[in-house]
Amino acid sequence: MDLSVAAGYSMPMQKGDHLFLIDGSGFIFRAFHALPPLTRKSDGLPVGAVSGFCNMLWKLLTDARDTSVGVTPTHFAVIFDYSSKTFRKEIYDAYKANRSAPPEELVPQFGLIRQATRAFNLPCIETEGFEADDIIATYARMAEKTGADVTIVSSDKDLMQLVTPNVHMYDSMKDKQIGIPDVIEKWGVPPEKMIDLQALVGDSVDNVPGIPGIGPKTAAQLLEEFGDLDTLLARAGEIKQVKRRENIVANADLARLSRQLVELRIDVPLDLELDALVLEPQDGPKLVAFLKAMEFGTLTRRVASACDCNADEIEAATVTAEWGDAAHGPDLDTDAATAKTEAAAKDTGDAAAKAPASPAKTAIAKGTGEATPADFAASRIEAFAKAPIDPSKYVTIRDTATLDRWIADARETGLVAFDTETNSLDPMQAELVGFSLAIANNSENPAGLDIRAAYVPLTHKTGVGDLLGGGMAENQIPVADALARLKPLLEDPSVLKVAQNLKFDYLLMKRHGVTVVGYDDTMLMSYVLDAGKANHGMDGLSERWLNHKPIAFKDVAGSGKSGVTFDFVDIDRASTYAAEDADVTLRLWMVLKPQLASMGLTRIYERLERPLVSVLADMEERGITIDRQILSRLSGELAQKAAAFEDEIYELAGEKFTIGSPKQLGDILFGKMGLPGGAKTKTGQWSTSASVLEDLAAAGHDLPRKIVDWRQLTKLKSTYTDALPTYVHPQTKRVHTSYSLASTTTGRLSSSEPNLQNIPVRTAEGRKIRTAFISTPGHKLLSADYSQIELRVLAHVADIPQLRQAFEDGIDIHAMTASEMFGVPVEGMPSEVRRRAKAINFGIIYGISAFGLANQLSIERSEASDYIKKYFERFPGIRDYMESTKAFARENGYVETIFGRRAHYPEIRSSNPSMRAFNERAAINAPIQGSAADIIRRAMVKMEPALAAAGLGEKARMLLQVHDELIFEVEDEDVERTIPVVVSTMEQAAMPAISMLVPLKVDARAANNWDEAH
Repeated sequence: MDLSVAAGYSMPMQKGDHLFLIDGSGFIFRAFHALPPLTRKSDGLPVGAVSGFCNMLWKLLTDARDTSVGVTPTHFAVIFDYSSKTFRKEIYDAYKANRSAPPEELVPQFGLIRQATRAFNLPCIETEGFEADDIIATYARMAEKTGADVTIVSSDKDLMQLVTPNVHMYDSMKDKQIGIPDVIEKWGVPPEKMIDLQALVGDSVDNVPGIPGIGPKTAAQLLEEFGDLDTLLARAGEIKQVKRRENIVANADLARLSRQLVELRIDVPLDLELDALVLEPQDGPKLVAFLKAMEFGTLTRRVASACDCNADEIEAATVTAEWGDAAHGPDLDTDAATAKTEAAAKDTGDAAAKAPASPAKTAIAKGTGEATPADFAASRIEAFAKAPIDPSKYVTIRDTATLDRWIADARETGLVAFDTETNSLDPMQAELVGFSLAIANNSENPAGLDIRAAYVPLTHKTGVGDLLGGGMAENQIPVADALARLKPLLEDPSVLKVAQNLKFDYLLMKRHGVTVVGYDDTMLMSYVLDAGKANHGMDGLSERWLNHKPIAFKDVAGSGKSGVTFDFVDIDRASTYAAEDADVTLRLWMVLKPQLASMGLTRIYERLERPLVSVLADMEERGITIDRQILSRLSGELAQKAAAFEDEIYELAGEKFTIGSPKQLGDILFGKMGLPGGAKTKTGQWSTSASVLEDLAAAGHDLPRKIVDWRQLTKLKSTYTDALPTYVHPQTKRVHTSYSLASTTTGRLSSSEPNLQNIPVRTAEGRKIRTAFISTPGHKLLSADYSQIELRVLAHVADIPQLRQAFEDGIDIHAMTASEMFGVPVEGMPSEVRRRAKAINFGIIYGISAFGLANQLSIERSEASDYIKKYFERFPGIRDYMESTKAFARENGYVETIFGRRAHYPEIRSSNPSMRAFNERAAINAPIQGSAADIIRRAMVKMEPALAAAGLGEKARMLLQVHDELIFEVEDEDVERTIPVVVSTMEQAAMPAISMLVPLKVDARAANNWDEAH
């Protein structure tokens, strides 16, 4: 494989050329913070950032040169910051003054990364006195003048001011192009106004002041109204809002200063002209020698294969890494996260540059050790399973000075575990009792094994209901003071927050005015890794991965009548319990994060799981309105119908009995009446499960049928019409369900407290319950529902030509199936024939047996067997899919959705035939149901940005997800604008990851209640 496109290319840059400018500083930042720590086996040299940088650069080069997936660069350069001392410091001394020195383990990697760049045969560019962004801006504008195209590989908002029709950005971590529409979608202004917007907003990370109190939305509105910053400042007196007007007038000079700081220079003196950035061929032996020195075994093999050279015949290079004085290093708290640590990095020669400070350690790299993601993950598992957890070292923080030190340490480390303690499991009503933090002492132990944890009590009380002696416990930080300190940390995207079941903490903190940004969730990591294999609660994960059994909640708060809420737990006992939660969570992150990478599941976690945390939390916070009068009336109707059924049941049974008693019912059915099919449970009682009663009803017995109907009515009454009003929030007056992301094997969401996903829609009573879910005055409920999505997914994965064509042509899929199977014309087809085809279509997805289909259609088992056989004859691809899926599951223990999500079925190899058959049916269904679940997850993640881009962000709010349906509350006058945005987003949700072989179709309606909208 020849990795050069421009070998021998020496002509001046011209129209048609394509320049790639890599934000090398941003690459270092991402490589260091996004990946687990990594040290070289032979000597312990930290090389995690180097490894991440090399892998990202190699992927970028190979992907960019693959003409089938992207553009082909003719010119290429990697740009770095020289140091933190730039011309901007002369303008404003406080610029970036809030940055801390880089972590010690990163310092030696700056020079190694520059050497890596040269080993890739790429220009490595930096200029004293300027930031990398200024160099990128200068090259971009120069290239644009020649007519060439430019791709800036970065996601840094500071570079978005450079975007034009010929200059794009590319976020390599998200595989996302950033053009003019994307800038507008995110910030509300086009690229040419980004400088003014940033001048107004400022940047707390870079210490750019801006105008206090002006956020991005307000800034965008002001620029839309006044055009630009100068006009805004000149006409500030016209601003209607008094406080905003006074604020802008008073801080006009700060805005002008901020504009000087954020505006990128396009006149940086350059040592290398554009023509010198031509993309040269890879020097395979040179790159392999460097990678071998770093002991990056997997990447070494990939490069050697691509460059057609023999790695075994190439000696590892001699590479010197130095620990310089960290005070001379860069600050690493933003996207531009590196600076000069070498004295001679401008030339593109082979000589290793030296760090410009006092040498503390020097490591000579020469070796061929292996350091694959799988090796690293395995070493982490082993290390943390052996690492002891010592609760005696936990700290209770009772004063703001100590809390400030912990928060400063968390900022410096860039990683902190966070957990809240409350007096309730309902995040919408829970009070914040305290919170815990855990930080890894990386300076002492880069492997992350040295973890310290603390608890911050806030509202613990003394006494339980003792009005005379009870009250607030002493020596606690006031909630407002603690949150004021915690808020900047939790909202800082440069510090990774780690939590277990973060959605609870996220929603709780949002109620307190804090929006958590930059996070990982260990529960969701476990779910991605092991859905179907184990539960994902913290206690179970701790025992599994850390060999440690955490303190049980009941051991500190008691249980039953003697139990108390956490705010009445003694602070010393509470501290041990809470600090342990944070400690365990951080350790779990250390163990689980590398496994995502080693198993190739990072993309699933980052695109399907983690983004949903904030989406679902927002939906839960919004809630939905219900009409109590409708529910009260329905309760009365259901009670009357249930009473009528009871009378009929007593008459058929010949006596009165407690219908809800399984024992009494079993004795009536199988003892007194002697009905067939009776089987006793382990307790010796007759089984009266739903399936037993359904089988008896299908056999023509009236009493079991009446019992089934009675159970349905009484369940609707107790679960919904009676219970729903009790869930109305006392302040919001709405019902707030709670969604679980990690409770099903296939990826489908579930809801609880109350469960809104199981309201039956096929019965008149169930539909009536949906009429009680209403819109507020001036709004409509909008329901958008995927049409037959699982059949469409089946047609895609099994590649069934007849089904694909039917969906393409918009034909009734069940009528088409009936026509194919029974030779009946679609036109004028009897409803019974279509019903049978529909039962088979959906039954096949769930692996239905002849016995099950016979019961469903009330036909003989032999006839049902003939139907299934004929179905497979007409659609052989479905049989092939089912058999290949079962074979894959038996071999691997799991199946995958079309996006790569795994659903594990470890019992598919069971010696128990019944267990094995159940797992086979589930494995067949999981890729279908799971892919449908993934599609709606993707739609939910994309929905709010799509609505915001259409100017509907505050006017159309996503409230509920019920299987294949999304429910929104939309202002009356915006319904017509909202429907096409919602439909388009849902129908295109699989893109660009998957191009479906069949079109997805969404039906959307708006009405005053859920039933009418559905």
